[in-house]
Amino acid sequence: MLLNGTGVGRGIAVGPVIRMPDPLPIPDEAERTTDAESEYLRAVAALGDVARDLTERARRAGGEAEGVILTQSMMTQDPALLDDVRSRIEAGSTAERAVFEAFSSVRHMLLALGGSPADRAVDIGDVGQRVVARLRGVQPPGVPETDHPFVLIAGDLAPADAAALDIGQVLGLITVGGGPTSHTAILARSKGIVAIVGVTDATDIAQGTTVLLDAGEGTVTVDPTADDVTAARQRLVARRVAVPVGPGTLADGTRIPLLANIGGPGEAAAALELGAEGIGLFRTELLFLGARTAPTVAEQQAEYARLFTICAGKRVVVRTLDAGSDKPLEFLPTGQEENPALGLRGIRATRVHESVLRDQLTAIAAADAETDADVWVMAPMVADADEAGYFVRLAREHGVRVAGVMAEVPSCALMAGQVLGIADFVSIGTNDLTQYTLAADRRLGSVASYADPWHPAVLRLVKMLGDAGVQSGRPVGVCGEAAADPMLAVVLVGLGATSLSMAPSAFDAVRTELRQHTLEHARALAVRALSASTPAEARAFVRE
Repeated sequence: MLLNGTGVGRGIAVGPVIRMPDPLPIPDEAERTTDAESEYLRAVAALGDVARDLTERARRAGGEAEGVILTQSMMTQDPALLDDVRSRIEAGSTAERAVFEAFSSVRHMLLALGGSPADRAVDIGDVGQRVVARLRGVQPPGVPETDHPFVLIAGDLAPADAAALDIGQVLGLITVGGGPTSHTAILARSKGIVAIVGVTDATDIAQGTTVLLDAGEGTVTVDPTADDVTAARQRLVARRVAVPVGPGTLADGTRIPLLANIGGPGEAAAALELGAEGIGLFRTELLFLGARTAPTVAEQQAEYARLFTICAGKRVVVRTLDAGSDKPLEFLPTGQEENPALGLRGIRATRVHESVLRDQLTAIAAADAETDADVWVMAPMVADADEAGYFVRLAREHGVRVAGVMAEVPSCALMAGQVLGIADFVSIGTNDLTQYTLAADRRLGSVASYADPWHPAVLRLVKMLGDAGVQSGRPVGVCGEAAADPMLAVVLVGLGATSLSMAPSAFDAVRTELRQHTLEHARALAVRALSASTPAEARAFVRE
């Protein structure tokens, strides 16, 4: 039996299936036998323990996972949730039941809102399970521990579980929900785990069944034959015509710098060892997550200087604070929003709280002045020339030498000529550009099939930006997860991308694929992809 989904990476995996365990049983409705205050203090203590555990997991995970798990940790201290737990306990519930009902209430509210809030329902449900488990003195449901390697099947993974996957045990990952730019896919790619996401029929695979995952094909073969495995391995070998670590280069010598996406200075050295030619996306919000007050200019300057020193002589693209939506910050309130993904986030949020942005630009410019990196700074979620002009003027005022913008909103691509008449460069965030173009939350399983950067509508927007870059003589990079898909990376270059930034684990595959194509051929493949009407057709045209 052959099942289809979206592959993460290009590898293969073969092994027996293990399923994620079922959630904990729902706490019964028996009335408590202790006084309300003692029971509430039990709940608060459990919430605090889970917050500390998640914070430590975030620290160990690092990278993309750190910010996601820290956001989970912050959920445990939400004042409205604590008030809800207290009121339920005072009405007679046990701490377990009160916590379960309070978290379930928030989860159902998020699901009802749809969009980005609905995706956070997975996270809030996971936190609730962890708190109930702590109150009961048992282990929360999580990735199973076995004495043999296995392929994990899950509906979807909470960030803490995805970050904790042991690459020595987990041969591969299959999820029923999620898409190519979901948190699960991003974290799997960063750990080098073969994954197929959005496999809607995976629930029919029995525990212990052997499966073959081919991420390059996006397929799961149930009970594969020896010939199936051999054919998959031959396809894998064909994809891996080894290219030594070195600069990103097309077959005709055209340079396409391969840069790294990182979340903190500590990740830079490892990225450079894997062949990063610089940093294409430094997510500065990880310095802010969990903080009650904004870090001082001096604190920020020290962190930026540490990164710039490690990357002396290389390009470092710093993204200013991307707050709002799934990255709420206590000191930068956005108010109640029914759909935060379409609300006050990115440049919109920091424009309202301009002092935070001014402090950040001051710190970046000061760190740049005392180090030798080639520092570029960009603002997230820029929609048009007005916002581009606002940011570039402010950046110049604070001593930033190279100021650009991220193109994640379709309007930015539609106004690309005007935007690149102002900004020094553009970096395309394909994750958000895809979800906004297709009106499909990139982390919501029910619309995962829409959130595909191969969609011709997304590729046409990329081409608008690439064409504007050529006309203005200014660079247009890609820093979304699409750059980590080797074949799509070639298409992006054909559409006008002048650099690619990705998780460092993807360098080898992308470097190797780029070396197989000339710029002329990449442009021809891009034309073929643009002529398609669906993402699947675009992939097929390019493969042919």
